[in-house]
Amino acid sequence: MASYNAVQTFGKKKTATAVAHAREGKGLIKINGSPITLLQPEILRLKVYEAVLAVGEETFAPIDVRVRVKGGGHVSQVYAIRQALAKAVVAYYAKYFDAASSFELKKKLVSYDRTLLIADPRRMEPKKFGGQGARARRQKSYR
Repeated sequence: MASYNAVQTFGKKKTATAVAHAREGKGLIKINGSPITLLQPEILRLKVYEAVLAVGEETFAPIDVRVRVKGGGHVSQVYAIRQALAKAVVAYYAKYFDAASSFELKKKLVSYDRTLLIADPRRMEPKKFGGQGARARRQKSYR
């Protein structure tokens, strides 16, 4: 059995799922084994940084976070990663520090962006017969 402090959380967006393992450490954040600074595409890297910057980098200083992500596309994976990171830091502080600091973090994150803690329930609607997509239909002609 592990003797170190650790929590495991997840983030989801469409079909992408990210699982974050937060444990005591020195502030490292790794995504699929590589540092957060190497995340591609570069523009979406800032979206992942939002989870860190919204609560402050000093909040992530006492913990290491390893994130594994699979499924979905680039954007969905990035949104799943940022949600997993945010939930991991809140869960870690709730379990190993105090509930008040965890509540403060939660308030900061929700005021910044609600999707950092609450998953987006929207999913793709399945295609039906008689048309190209879920709602589009062949045009009807009366003459």
